[in-house]
Amino acid sequence: MKHIPNILSSFRLALVGVFVFLFAKGHYGWSFAVYLTACATDVLDGYLARKHNWITNTGKVLDPLADKLMLFAVLCCFYSIGKIPLYVVVITFVKDFVMIVVGSVLYTKKVVVYADWFGKIATGCFMLAIILTFINIIFKVDCRHLYFYWIAIAMGLVSFFHYGIKTLIKKQGNGRIDE
Repeated sequence: MKHIPNILSSFRLALVGVFVFLFAKGHYGWSFAVYLTACATDVLDGYLARKHNWITNTGKVLDPLADKLMLFAVLCCFYSIGKIPLYVVVITFVKDFVMIVVGSVLYTKKVVVYADWFGKIATGCFMLAIILTFINIIFKVDCRHLYFYWIAIAMGLVSFFHYGIKTLIKKQGNGRIDE
């Protein structure tokens, strides 16, 4: 049972390819359904892992990997059809790349930076922006989705700097950095 969150993360990783394939074929409704499935499995695997203490080192890698790959796949697909500007993809990629590199360096020093509410809010803002973009694509409704990318990017940067401050200032002696 303790492997269920990792199975869900692996499934979400596989959904990235399915999403890109469907989107490239112009099946936007189906790609939206795949994205929503990925979101649901992300919430479910996190809930199960925390509730039952099924957190594993594999899950610590698989979960964010699946999340980031899906996010970049979606953003690149949206850019490819002109629904979002390139800066959204670039800023998001650079921020996440730096976080991954810094997180990897800290991990080698036995310092683990755990996700907190700033990161969860940023993720939620990106999810909302993506859902609104799909509504725009599928139903031709002007949802002003680009404003939500600005909010998501701003929250992502707040989260980025918050993690940095926690790392530099609030480091505790147990190798964990949390509130």
